[in-house]
Amino acid sequence: MASRISELIIPCQDANGLAAFWCEVLDFVVLDTEDDGSVEIGPREGFGGLQPTLIFSPTTEPKTGPLRMHFDVNATDRDQDAELERLLSLGARPADVGQTGEESWHVLADPEGNEFCLLRARLS
Repeated sequence: MASRISELIIPCQDANGLAAFWCEVLDFVVLDTEDDGSVEIGPREGFGGLQPTLIFSPTTEPKTGPLRMHFDVNATDRDQDAELERLLSLGARPADVGQTGEESWHVLADPEGNEFCLLRARLS
């Protein structure tokens, strides 16, 4: 038997705002909110499926430096260029983490500056 990732915890300053952004990016829904302001989002099927849920946990500490871990996302119903435009319209912005410009992916940052990559391949 092995383990699998069921939840990812993301410290942030605006849990509701970041949850709303990532719900739009991933087509997730809000599953739960806690008294401490934490917001859990995940697939419409809920907790326990193949995809982990994301928990945005409020903190007053600002993000400093690049993340040691980041998300890679793939479009599911459009090409990479169209998905890039959609993500930018949602509030993502280009991020520079030292890429050469020859990469097949785009490095972006969410509204709080958390880096993530948009890969070329489309997933179904």
